[in-house]
Amino acid sequence: MSPFPTSPAPGDQPVLVAGGISDSHTWNLVYLQLLLEEHGQRVVNLGPCVPEELLITEALAHRPALIVVSSVNGHGYHDGMRTITRLREHPELTAVPAVIGGKLGIAGPCGDDEVAALRAAGYDAVFDDSAEGVDAFLRMLATLPQRALV
Repeated sequence: MSPFPTSPAPGDQPVLVAGGISDSHTWNLVYLQLLLEEHGQRVVNLGPCVPEELLITEALAHRPALIVVSSVNGHGYHDGMRTITRLREHPELTAVPAVIGGKLGIAGPCGDDEVAALRAAGYDAVFDDSAEGVDAFLRMLATLPQRALV
């Protein structure tokens, strides 16, 4: 066994799923995990209320194919901005795709300015909790390499 880390084969890299730091909801994370697994992904579900340091530590350890941040409590925009800013401070994580979705604002869906700000901060995609947002997320999943089912 080599003492040096090896790069995971396509499809072997997990998808990290995390709730925002202020979001204690779990069913959305369970749903995302099951959805991702049905689409051939290995998932590391970090659970709700994930501090940025934990997400960063796990992302560095797992070298994920994708990071998914989910919000149900409506504070996704603010939590998400802080999370992606901290994540992108690490050079090893700048190229890791990261997306955010769910209920991102307490007054309803984020507007174009907030979506643009989330993308400018480092998210590769922003999905709201509408049917269109779910469809867009599913289309994005279809582009990820799938792991071989054994």
